[in-house]
Parts: sequence; C-alpha cells; structure tokens
Amino acid sequence: MTTPQAQDITSAAAERGPLAMQARSISKDFRIGRREMLHAVRDVSFSLYRGAVVALVGESGSGKSTAARLLAGQERLTSGEIQLDGKDIRVASRGDFRHYKSQVQYVFQDPFASLNPVHTVRYHLERPVKLHQGGDVDVDAEVAALMEQVRLTPAKQFLVKYPHELSGGQRQRVSFARALAAKPSVLLADEPVSMLDVSIRLEMLALLNDLRNRFKLAMLYITHDIASARYFADEVLVMYAGEIVERGPAEEVTQQPAHPYTQLLVASAPDPDNLGSTLRRSSARSGAGAGAGQDAKVSQNHGKVSATGCPFSPRCPFAEDRCRREDPALLRISATRAAACWRLDVAAPELVSGSSGGGRTTSTSTP
Repeated sequence: MTTPQAQDITSAAAERGPLAMQARSISKDFRIGRREMLHAVRDVSFSLYRGAVVALVGESGSGKSTAARLLAGQERLTSGEIQLDGKDIRVASRGDFRHYKSQVQYVFQDPFASLNPVHTVRYHLERPVKLHQGGDVDVDAEVAALMEQVRLTPAKQFLVKYPHELSGGQRQRVSFARALAAKPSVLLADEPVSMLDVSIRLEMLALLNDLRNRFKLAMLYITHDIASARYFADEVLVMYAGEIVERGPAEEVTQQPAHPYTQLLVASAPDPDNLGSTLRRSSARSGAGAGAGQDAKVSQNHGKVSATGCPFSPRCPFAEDRCRREDPALLRISATRAAACWRLDVAAPELVSGSSGGGRTTSTSTP
C-alpha cells in the first residue's frame, strides 16, 4: 500500500520575519574506526528567520552541537545543503569564509575557553570590528556601542580587564559583544547559559531576547533544557541520535509533547507550570504498574540507540516490532507540528485522533 505524500510543515518561527538561513537534509558522518561510522547528524532540515529563535533541544550526544557547527562552517557536510539568504553556501577561499562569518556568528558554551586569557576585553572586541567592518570605522565608538548593547557599563571599567577578572556572566556578555561586532544576520548560540549560575540564566536569556529583537537576528538556540526553550524560543526542534524527532511551536511542544522522547524530556524538566502533565496522564491511563514498568525500561536502556528502525526504540515504553524494523519519518500532526513516531496513536492520542496517523511520511520546513 502506498502512503500519501506529506504536506510541508510551516515553521512556527516564519511569521517573525523573512527567511535568513535554511538547512536542507544535512548529514554529518564521522569515521571512528576502520569499518565503523558515527552518523552524528542524519537528514536534518530546518529554517531560521530574522527576529525569531529556533531551539534545538536534546540530550548530550544527540548531535545538536554538530548541526550548529555545520551551519557555522566549522564542519564539512557529508551531504545536504545550507542556504543563506536564498543562496547556496560555497566557501572556496579564505575571503569567502570571512564573508560568511561576518553574516553567521557562533557563541560558544564556555565563555572562558572561547576568550584568549592573555588579551584584554578591548582586544577581543577591536579585532572583529577591524576585521569585519573595515578600516574607516571609528573603532573606539563601535567598541563602546557594543559594550552598551550587552550592558557592560561603564565601558572603560571593563575594556581594560582580562577574562579571568570577569564573572562568568560578564565573560558571556563579552562573547555576545564579540559576535555582534561582525553585524551578523544569524547567531548560533550553543548552550549559552548552561555554564552560568542559575540566578543569572534568566537575565542572560532576556539579554539575548533583546538583542534578537533589536537587530532582527535569526537565532539558533541549542540547549538540553526544554523548559528554557519554552520560555525563549518560537519553535522547538527535538533531536535524538542525530535526527529531528519532533518539531512545532515552543508552547505546544512543551505543553503537549507528542513523541515519547519529548515527553521524557518534558517530564524531567522542573517547571512551575506543570510541564510533563501529558506524560503523567498517559501513564495513569495505562495503570500505575505499567507506568512503573515504562520508567524502568527508560532507565535501564538509557543511552542505547538502535542501529535499525527507530533510534529511540530501545528506550521507548511504546515500542513494537515495526519500531525496531523501520525508522519513521516526521508525521504531520498539524500545519506547524510533526513527530517521527509509529505509535503516536498511543503516545499522544489527543493530538492525532483526527489525523491520518500511522503512515510513513516526510516533512520539510517552508518559508
């Protein structure tokens, strides 16, 4: 029997602004032995829009940072393509790479490791200003403006300091300022608040939110914390074993997760608004004993990835034979939501009761 062709999934971030960057079926393989290959990113597609935040969520090792490095030009694609402002990326020379980096900037997880300890804050900001904005620019004025933008004032007090003389939050602000010095259109933020004190994480996310609105940045926010993604992002992409297993508006994905892996992430995230209630209701329907058995299975098989079929099947409480044989593509749930699961009728019956669940489909994001 043939399955119907899936309709395109519209990104929940598309209404924010024009398309800035698009990843189309990108993949990255690493050879880890003579005969063994690690599929770090597998056929991943998504789009970034000016003024919008797309969150890439998953556990450590899910492939989300590799996907960001592919977009940043720090890793070569195994297959697929990346477009910036509608044009294919072709980095054939150092000049091409510099031009690309002026438009796409990467903020690293560890601000201390990304800043040179022997140079002052002024050096870290002057260099990208001169490199990307040309020799005619008023460097001192630009550097002062950057410090103002990331709220490190008075600027003179901080420009003379070295990275070790700053707090973790101040170092990350310098990292943000250095990225903004290139006047990019795309900002890739890789776990930008995970190494900061809990007390200032919300403050740093508020700063990033202000910067993306002020400069109409297209932002990819990489995190393992789905609760922060709900607060900060317009669209959430849930990644597992190199694949996108669920996508949709941040509020909908976190309040009514469809894929069993997303349900696991949501249930494990502390949140005052009762994230994870959908998963708990599902367990209650199955009975207390069944719920305990499901939890035991997830815990026992933590970290296991199936080489065939659905990669989450060893950990999934709903897995059946088909899940172990065939890897599901994204199944369209609504105009802006999709999940890659054969058992959506069991995992999220409230969401798929009116859809054609069970068919194998493909999904791409449209501008």
